[in-house]
Amino acid sequence: MVTEKKKFTKDSVIGDVVKESSAAKKVIEKYFGNGCFTCPGINMESISFGSMMHNVDPEKIVCELNELEG
Repeated sequence: MVTEKKKFTKDSVIGDVVKESSAAKKVIEKYFGNGCFTCPGINMESISFGSMMHNVDPEKIVCELNELEG
C-alpha cells in the first residue's frame, strides 16, 4: 500500500511540521533561527505567522518543506 506524503501549507503549525518530518527542523531553523524550538508558540503558530514575524516569504518555506524526504 502506498501512502501519500502529507503536503505542508502556510497554515501548517510549525510544531506539527517538525514532528511530521525530522528534516524539517533544519528548514525551520534556516529561516526562523533556533529560538523557534524553545518558544511556546511553536505549538500554535503557523508557518505564515512565523514568516510574517521573520519577514520571509511563506511560500518559499512551504516549497522547501514539501521537497524534503522524511
